[in-house]
Amino acid sequence: MQVAGKIAVVTGGGGGIGGALAARLVRDGARVVIADLDADAAADVAAAITWEHPGTAVAVGADVSDIAQLEALIARAEAEFGPVDVYFANAGVAGPVGLGEDGPWATALDVNLQAHVRAARLLLPGWLERGEGYFVSTASAAGLLTQIGSAAYSVTKHAAVGFAEWLAVTYGDRGIRVSCLCPMGVETALLRAGENSGDALGAAATRAVTSAGAVLTPDEVAEIVLAALDEERFLILPHPEVLEMYRRKGADYDRWLSGMRQYQRRLLEDAKS
Repeated sequence: MQVAGKIAVVTGGGGGIGGALAARLVRDGARVVIADLDADAAADVAAAITWEHPGTAVAVGADVSDIAQLEALIARAEAEFGPVDVYFANAGVAGPVGLGEDGPWATALDVNLQAHVRAARLLLPGWLERGEGYFVSTASAAGLLTQIGSAAYSVTKHAAVGFAEWLAVTYGDRGIRVSCLCPMGVETALLRAGENSGDALGAAATRAVTSAGAVLTPDEVAEIVLAALDEERFLILPHPEVLEMYRRKGADYDRWLSGMRQYQRRLLEDAKS
């Protein structure tokens, strides 16, 4: 799919991967609505884009896990530019370290999973009527492997991958395209949440990601995502080594679990030293 002339919504667009995606989409000829819980951050991204490309981006402050705010976001996109062609479900939260409490779990489930489900409910009727639409889910390599440190992050990212798979299977023959982005380390605030938590397990979580492969910039990830959309590829792996890790996990689950426990022990020992 070529994005030139398309209307896109990018959630979590106030910086990081979302901000980079919004800028890259506009450079490639799309018009973009940038949504973020931090309305000022979304406005800053939109202002930087429209300074070079007037009339191509607008910002909306929104909690995209809230169905009423999602409805307003999509309505704003349609009023500004027209029907949404591509929806980037990119907003995400790190979740609590360890098992966590019910409140942070509920937030992680709402933002990392239910926001995707609710957006799909709103978008699918129009997409099916038109016979086309593109849903892009930002999950994580943690959704294919796991995340040392945060149960909520690991579980909700697994769920995001599963939902994207279900959409692709259920609606792929009716013109709906789906991609699922599963990076390892990307230099964003989310990456550093664990090491800034003051918890040894949180620090190990960040170290697990930063030591497993290259830490990419958001701009590098955005370039990879746009290339994948051009190919209409489901699984987007900015770190290609994730695929081999995933294969090893499936080939011998018990060996993989043992290796992950050993890896966690080493990371926790390093955090103490």
